Amino acid sequence: MHSSTRKTVGRMPAIGAAVALAAGMLVTIAPSAHAAAGATLPFTSVEAESATTTGTKTGPDYTQGTLASEASGRQAVRITSGQRVEFTVPRAANAVNVSYNVPDGQSGTLDVYVNGQKLAKTLTVTSKYSYVDTGWIAGARTHHFFDNARLLFGQNVQAGDKVAFQSNGTQVTVDVADFEQVAAAAGQPAGSVSVTSKGADPSGNGDSTQAFRDAIAAAQGGVVWIPPGDYRLTSSLSGVQNVTLQGAGNWYSVLHTSRFIDQSSSTGNVHIKDFAVLGEVTERVDSSPDNFVNGSLGPNSSVSGMWIQHVKVGLWLMGNNDNLVVENNRILDTTADGLNLNGNAKGVRVRGNFLRNQGDDSLAMWSLYAPDTDSSFENNTISQPNLANGIAIYGGTNIAVKNNLISDTNALGSGIAISNQKFADPFSPLAGTITVDGNTLVRTGALNPNWNHPMGALRVDAYDSAINATVTITNTTITDSPYSAFEFVSGSGQGHAVGNVTVDGATVRGTGTVVVQAEVQGAATLRNVTASAVGAAGIYNCPYPSGTFTLTDGGGNSGWNTTWPDCSAWPQPGQGNPDPDPTTNLAKGRPAGATGSVDVYTPGKAVDGDANSYWESTNNAFPQSLTVDLGSAQAVRRLVLKLPPSTAWGARTQTVTVLGSTDGQNFSTVAGAQGYRFDPATGNTATVALPSGTSLRHLRLTVTANTGWPAGQFSEVEVYRTP
Repeated sequence: MHSSTRKTVGRMPAIGAAVALAAGMLVTIAPSAHAAAGATLPFTSVEAESATTTGTKTGPDYTQGTLASEASGRQAVRITSGQRVEFTVPRAANAVNVSYNVPDGQSGTLDVYVNGQKLAKTLTVTSKYSYVDTGWIAGARTHHFFDNARLLFGQNVQAGDKVAFQSNGTQVTVDVADFEQVAAAAGQPAGSVSVTSKGADPSGNGDSTQAFRDAIAAAQGGVVWIPPGDYRLTSSLSGVQNVTLQGAGNWYSVLHTSRFIDQSSSTGNVHIKDFAVLGEVTERVDSSPDNFVNGSLGPNSSVSGMWIQHVKVGLWLMGNNDNLVVENNRILDTTADGLNLNGNAKGVRVRGNFLRNQGDDSLAMWSLYAPDTDSSFENNTISQPNLANGIAIYGGTNIAVKNNLISDTNALGSGIAISNQKFADPFSPLAGTITVDGNTLVRTGALNPNWNHPMGALRVDAYDSAINATVTITNTTITDSPYSAFEFVSGSGQGHAVGNVTVDGATVRGTGTVVVQAEVQGAATLRNVTASAVGAAGIYNCPYPSGTFTLTDGGGNSGWNTTWPDCSAWPQPGQGNPDPDPTTNLAKGRPAGATGSVDVYTPGKAVDGDANSYWESTNNAFPQSLTVDLGSAQAVRRLVLKLPPSTAWGARTQTVTVLGSTDGQNFSTVAGAQGYRFDPATGNTATVALPSGTSLRHLRLTVTANTGWPAGQFSEVEVYRTP
């Protein structure tokens, strides 16, 4: 799923896992008493930009639509004919998987060298599965540039050995290499039914669909065995229940199909394990069920040890999947989601999986038709979703997102999104407790082209309705976010409130702009949040379209106490917090409230920059107050109060008391009650001088009398730092 539309906003010591970047390898180091983030993987990844090359390094680049923006680490290495990239092997291995790109419409091979000796095998590369266009998704551009190709060396290599890939004609951009020691093929379980006994063709030449159906029917309550080989299935399987489908290992038993299981219901007890499913999906067609699993596996089922590649969605799960476990799988190069719990999920555990290069959310829960409940995404490693979020929770009750490692999100996505975006009805908003704990986010967040402003690494989004669930975000590490760390927003621009959010224990290193990006009404408490190398300011607090977002300092915070001063402009990465402009009207565009108002003459009219529009309080009900939130404590020396300049407004005197507050609750008098004359002949303005040393965040003007009308009236309230 993706965030597609929103009005433009133009105004407006618990410690997570540390991240170590050494020799181009991304790993996490867990603090004491907390699990490391991410999956335990059977391979070690090495970035091409850390390898030796005769080619050209590209990136880093975060611009949507560029090749480097979709690369792991936002960098890669381009090689042309005769050029190579040479990796130092980090661990004993006998196989490699390479993430790469070739220009659109091209294909070819890479020669492979081990310690200088050319192997007989080559690595096939192709653009067939890349360059996906989804014009119906607002903000999308051609994307999905990279693909993955794997190879068994036919020999063992040791740590420190050299493995090189050399172009023999095709331009190839190499991103990352995964080195793995693949175990020998497993043997057939006793009592199992082999698909070859039912006529399946392990050469891949014949159609093995009916053989698989016959084996499943014969093995009810037992195991269907898939021996090493390549098997071609031309249509999907259905009626799968009370059976285990087991291969010899996902490097050995390979099924070629874009639709493996497609069924709306099952009695369950389905266990799928230890083989590969490789599809032929080259474009995203949402009306086609081009998924590894589409629908239901039934209760008490599992999917483990699978290699799933080149399908639209890995698992699109609907109906009864109670207590499903999805663990230790690799899901690569899907044109849409890696996995989506599409409502009704109960007690589902998705853990220990590796996902790379998804064309939508890598992992999602979408509570359509019925809520997903008591389900979790835990200890998954996610890299390079190129059109949405690493993990997205769209509604649901009592959901957990724990100990995941997410890196390099691209357009339209955050590392983690906790959202009430519904997409369709009936939808079940977030409810109960949403637990977000122990996650590490690296280079996550992106510029949203629909919003024309950034999405944070971790986003809490009251898109279609207010967030009333209890959201607890704990033990988080956010590293090198290109924009903000934590974002609170109503992505539709409707201003639904975000509430009941606590952030406790976070380490933020190297945000491009701010630590907290608050652009909606609501409240959050932050404690034990430490930040360093902040690009612009600690806080951007500019609710849209109105209201106040209250940030409560729970203690233990450091490194982010400054506030971006100008809600009319977005901070740019690395810009720094500019010195305050003494001529800036601090109240313009800020959230405003009042004790009352009449008809369309609402409080926001007093801070909209238009002297012809105005706020008018409830009539015949003095005293009446207008309150403006400046976003942070400011040194204020002068107010300019205005009424519309038209001569139709007769001269009048309003009696006004000026009060100030730093917390919005406790106000003190800054300037006592005084009559201020407004006369169209002199511009219908009045200036209020404030004492030296005045510091306030919340400005309140209390009107007790008006000689021209029985109400408080202001067309503009302007606030300045200079006398």
